[in-house]
Amino acid sequence: MTALILGLVIFLGVHSVRIVADGWRSGMYARVGEKRYKGLYSLLSIAGFVLLLWGYGQARQQPVLLWPAQLWARHLAGLLMGVSFVLLAAAYVPKNGIKARVHHPMVLGVKTWAFAHLLANNTLADTVLFGSFLVWAVLNFRAARARDRAAGTVYPPGNAGATATAVVVGLVIWAVFAFWAHGVLIGVKPFG
Repeated sequence: MTALILGLVIFLGVHSVRIVADGWRSGMYARVGEKRYKGLYSLLSIAGFVLLLWGYGQARQQPVLLWPAQLWARHLAGLLMGVSFVLLAAAYVPKNGIKARVHHPMVLGVKTWAFAHLLANNTLADTVLFGSFLVWAVLNFRAARARDRAAGTVYPPGNAGATATAVVVGLVIWAVFAFWAHGVLIGVKPFG
């Protein structure tokens, strides 16, 4: 569990600089330059991610059950993951109405992913991992919206074609992940 927690601290810590120290981040970015800042950011992110994956894998070997698994929660999580993948796609499809409406669809996608996995899983390691990401996503979304208000950011309206593209792409990726890739990569088949 120590490796999982350390990995989360590094990974989410790096991704929380804009939440807790946006001014410091801007100063460092200007002082060391874009390439060096992004390089260090990437190295720390990768190190934290690898450590949290390894720590989570270790913790799964001797799970500490917190409550009995619920079949309804697993089904609801599958549905929520469809929403999560649509939000993730909306972060990358230009001029879509989802991004125009929610402004930060990737962070909302992470929030939905974390909540869905908290519902579907029942171990201490799951609660630490997904609970940490959920708290981070809530704080990040709040900070991003505050930055938008302070900067007077206006998001352009989306169009129906781009919105439909985001929905279709998100659902296709969700289906591939839910029915194949999750089992191959994670070792758990959500629908099997």
